[in-house]
Amino acid sequence: MKGMGNMNNMMKQMQKMQKKMMKAQEELHEMTFEATAGGGMVKIVANGKKEITDVEINEEVVDADDVDMLQDLIIAATNDVLKQVDDTTNEKMGQFTKGMNMPGMF
Repeated sequence: MKGMGNMNNMMKQMQKMQKKMMKAQEELHEMTFEATAGGGMVKIVANGKKEITDVEINEEVVDADDVDMLQDLIIAATNDVLKQVDDTTNEKMGQFTKGMNMPGMF
């Protein structure tokens, strides 16, 4: 019966860790991330769910003869903001997988 006590204790610890993970994930989803490109000419805002919530384009960068540049700025800012979300997610959620050797978990 001694093994059952250890198992119950381990289950309680797992439940605590699961609650902490869910809280951390909720906090991440509520966070806002922002990135700019072209010296602030393009700004992209995203939340922790990797949803783009706002795009601001300075009208000075809108040039019908150079649409490629505007597209490049939007792509650069979007990639940057999504990388910020990924990095923060890995930092916050990585604490739960340390030492477990579970590649690709988050």
